[in-house]
Amino acid sequence: MTLNTIKSTFVTDITLTSPVLFLIFNRPETTQMVFSAIRKAKPPRLYVAADGSRSDYPNEAKDCEIARSIATKVDWDCEVKTLFQDQNLGCRLAVSGALDWFFEQETEGIILEDDCLPDQSFFLFCQELLEQYRDDTRIMQIGGTNFQFGKTRTNYSYYFSRYGHLWGWASWRRAWSFYDEKMKQWPTAKQNEILLHWADDWRFIRYWKSIFDKTASGEIDTWCSQWLFACWSQNGLSIVPSVNLVSNLGFSKEATHTTFDNSPLANMSIKTIKFPMAHPNLVVRNWKADRYVECQQFSRPLLSRLLRKFLRLIRWKNN
Repeated sequence: MTLNTIKSTFVTDITLTSPVLFLIFNRPETTQMVFSAIRKAKPPRLYVAADGSRSDYPNEAKDCEIARSIATKVDWDCEVKTLFQDQNLGCRLAVSGALDWFFEQETEGIILEDDCLPDQSFFLFCQELLEQYRDDTRIMQIGGTNFQFGKTRTNYSYYFSRYGHLWGWASWRRAWSFYDEKMKQWPTAKQNEILLHWADDWRFIRYWKSIFDKTASGEIDTWCSQWLFACWSQNGLSIVPSVNLVSNLGFSKEATHTTFDNSPLANMSIKTIKFPMAHPNLVVRNWKADRYVECQQFSRPLLSRLLRKFLRLIRWKNN
């Protein structure tokens, strides 16, 4: 596991007062790395949630036990609460249930998974913006990742996006209250062609219609598509930092979702956000940044599609 990180020199006298939810499972190594970052930030309240081990993975129970032990070795002044499942619920129910549990007790907070390693400035970035946009219902979440690969999208400390990247994020109870694991509103939204309200082109509509269909039917064991739908259903925006603050260490063939260990999103470099932060004057979506993410992640590049079509035509003529 190689992390192409820039060593943080972040120093501040600001105290972290926001609570942190730490979602763990069966990876002691990455759990230790992320917990070390949390330990350095010293949140006053730490919530640790863990799914149960899977019965068809005989060695998993031991790894889950080790991860739980690591994540609760708190040696600073901190209130610790745990939600440890005895049975395996799967990603969909375990994560959404943990977030329900967290926001039942907290009005706002920071969320990290066991493979999402943050820069120390991430915590105070989230804390300041949780306060800044606490009562602004246009904003649904604060993200810690930036997938622009060095492209400068703003002169401010962050910009607004319709995509909520969830590898280290923060939100409010007021926003999470719109979450519905079963996506009961999707059939009506689909019938009313609500995606046209968010769409730039037909590729966007086709991609997300497929994702939401599979999520609503239970074909995909996920919790995050429902959250994106909840955000969009409220015309909500997400905050994206001007530099990448979190690196995903979990890309491997053994992972649940991030299975492509050669992905450009794996082990991305992390940087430090500068304080005091520069806040944008306007709350508007950064269209160019979103379009770049869509082309990179949510649709096949045009050149690739044209090349495949050309090769099929050549093969057809040669037959």
